[in-house]
Amino acid sequence: MTAMSTSPVETVPSAGDTVPGPRPADLHAPVIDWFGENARDLPWRRPEAGAWGVMVSEFMLQQTPVSRVLPIYEEWMRRWPTPGDLAAESTGEAVRAWGRLGYPRRALRLHAAAAAIAERYEGQVPADHHLLLALPGVGEYTAAAVASFAYGQRHAVLDTNVRRVFARAAGGSQYPPNATTAAERRLARAMLPEEPATAARWAAATMELGALVCTARKPDCSACPIADQCAWRRAGTPAHDGPERRGQTYAGTDRQVRGKLLAVLRESIDPVSRATLDQVWNKPEQRNRALRGLLTDGLVERLPDGTYRLPGA
Repeated sequence: MTAMSTSPVETVPSAGDTVPGPRPADLHAPVIDWFGENARDLPWRRPEAGAWGVMVSEFMLQQTPVSRVLPIYEEWMRRWPTPGDLAAESTGEAVRAWGRLGYPRRALRLHAAAAAIAERYEGQVPADHHLLLALPGVGEYTAAAVASFAYGQRHAVLDTNVRRVFARAAGGSQYPPNATTAAERRLARAMLPEEPATAARWAAATMELGALVCTARKPDCSACPIADQCAWRRAGTPAHDGPERRGQTYAGTDRQVRGKLLAVLRESIDPVSRATLDQVWNKPEQRNRALRGLLTDGLVERLPDGTYRLPGA
């Protein structure tokens, strides 16, 4: 049932700084209450996950849906329940365990972050936002997410789902810009509740709202707790008039070839011959380019005898 409000609508800084939106304070309670009733029971949200579980999930969830992450995450945490456990393994084992999540350089970065945590912080994920930012592979989003979700701090956590919620509810636009802008960051900070624990809850709640209700293709406005206050709905749900939004292709790309090559190496305990790798794709130029890319990225090693393996395996 849609939450109703009699509070006046005022202008807050929007993603484009042009469209009136609701007062942030009027959105906090309905969104957080909705989250309390509708949040998915995800393993990284449980207290036992700890900061390390949150960090692992944030690395895995980048550009990857929850349904694909869940089985890999659960196996990863069983095998490496602490940063020190992962740091003690080879990078190749991290790549192997990453499976088919895609963008496997994330596995290398997570391994590097685990090694740094084990070396610098006695195996404990730091709570300080600046220390998190200094870890290998940790950018502004991941640092804010870990500080917020693991330690209950007040940070603007801007993933694709949150950006879309804010673009619609506060900015009056169907979609946010293709790349995060300074205006969006200002808006996200303006929308934060003052109390840190409430701000952390707000960050998780807006993310969930974007994932489950305010979706990209078919938003379910009838289930939205702030539908009556949404600037996009109040404007008549105008269609997107910015740059064309193109979906990412996969079939036939170098990414697909890289994935096929890595799959062979993940599934083999022993080094693999070049002849075996040559069988995975029938276009030699593209196959060679993909293999060179894997070598350059440190995802594959070439041994002196001409065979290939995962790094340090």
